[in-house]
Amino acid sequence: IMENPGGNQTPIVELILIGFGNGPELQPFLFLLFLVIYLAAVAGNLLIVVLVVADRHLHTPMYYFVANLSTVEISYVSTTLPRLIGSLATGDRTISLQNCYVQFHFCVILSTTQGHLLTAMCIDRYLAICHPLRYPALMNGRVCCHMVAWAWIIAISYTIMLEMLSLQLTFCGPKEFNHYFCDFAPTNSFCGESKTLSIGTNYVSIILINMNFLLSLTSYTCILISILRIRSSTGRQKAFSTCSSHLIVVTVNNMCVITNYVVPVFRPSPLLYKILSVFYGNVIPLINPVLYSLRNKEVSQALRTAIQKLAAFRH
Repeated sequence: IMENPGGNQTPIVELILIGFGNGPELQPFLFLLFLVIYLAAVAGNLLIVVLVVADRHLHTPMYYFVANLSTVEISYVSTTLPRLIGSLATGDRTISLQNCYVQFHFCVILSTTQGHLLTAMCIDRYLAICHPLRYPALMNGRVCCHMVAWAWIIAISYTIMLEMLSLQLTFCGPKEFNHYFCDFAPTNSFCGESKTLSIGTNYVSIILINMNFLLSLTSYTCILISILRIRSSTGRQKAFSTCSSHLIVVTVNNMCVITNYVVPVFRPSPLLYKILSVFYGNVIPLINPVLYSLRNKEVSQALRTAIQKLAAFRH
């Protein structure tokens, strides 16, 4: 709600997403930049999903998680970037409050699921390297399906809890939202018992994020210890190469999320917060297909086979 000169309160039904400023000289560059990021991220992740589904040699737990992660990342960039690209093209930065709520809840579901899937991949790598003989029994198809299902169940349950808490509050502004998408978590824009919502978002977020971080840290600590015990330098290099890319992505993703949502004393400036959000929300989905899959021999072989089959079909 907003106070008007007459003293009456008018409800806010529309927001203005400030994005990255109003500089006209930057708008064409930002439009092309985010358009390229969006198209490349969708194309790369969609390619991974198609290859994993089509090639039976990729029907393994690792690529099962990679395909699910790619599906989540396609959905995430499709939730945030098209609206930004449209506003950069037309100059219209307005969005209804109802649509803003919808975008926020989808972002929460997808980002939470993404974090749990990355953690599940850490556990998968831990079992593959530290318990290779028991790996087929420990990480079978049923276990993989359960881990992915629980990632979605936890994310959706968390979002429902936020929705129930936010229904008790009223959005009171400001009308100009200093972000490129609707992220209410770091803001204090609600009137009423906002402390309840703050506790619900902050403390539950801290629990979920720290749980994923600690599980990932523990898994990779055990992995590194096991790798260092390998006597052969070739064996150590091969074992480390299977998880180095994932370790980099998990570390960067956790650091960005923790900086933005967990450590309020280090809460970044609005511009830095937006840059970090772009990095873990859009740049990481762009580079994940290359880091996880396209540089692996199995996926490269599957891609060559698919191209050969497509060429043969055309002829």
